[in-house]
Amino acid sequence: MSSSVRENDYHVPLHVVHLDQDDPRKCSARRMAKAGNAILHFDARRAPKRGFLLDPSSGVLMGPDDKITIDRGGSIVALDCSWKRVEESLDAISRHTRLEGRTLPVLLAANPISWGKPGRLSTSEAFAASLYILGRKEQARTVLSSFPYSDQFFKLNMEPLEAYHDAKTNVELSEIQWEFFDRPISEP
Repeated sequence: MSSSVRENDYHVPLHVVHLDQDDPRKCSARRMAKAGNAILHFDARRAPKRGFLLDPSSGVLMGPDDKITIDRGGSIVALDCSWKRVEESLDAISRHTRLEGRTLPVLLAANPISWGKPGRLSTSEAFAASLYILGRKEQARTVLSSFPYSDQFFKLNMEPLEAYHDAKTNVELSEIQWEFFDRPISEP
């Protein structure tokens, strides 16, 4: 089976460890699960054993180097929690899984809570960005299709998303993001 056929036919399993810390009416993970685009887990021990955990503090980018694991059936797992409690929540999940942490290159949020803020993506936006970068553009659009900010997310981020998708290695991807966004200033 050719890889292009496989990418079009195979949907990456998306899972969410849901810690019920946010307003349920604003929870993108619940909406994704209701639409059949993700599986919710209310216990971290039920998360998949193989794949990647979207972790904004991991320091390792999600990118082309991860396509092999995803092509072999690896899952992408998000932690749905309050941004105010992200560190304690990540500590809790890391005790129960062996998923490899991955962060996303810089993108702008389009959700109404964090609109325009770099890196403050909703769970659905983080999944869509991951999928797009990994070459699963159709699935990325499907994941966001039930959200009113779907088109806005892709409009805000189209140039960087395309460049991230075209990167050949994670090292290249790391440098490409600074062509679109300001590099953080290192503290002395």
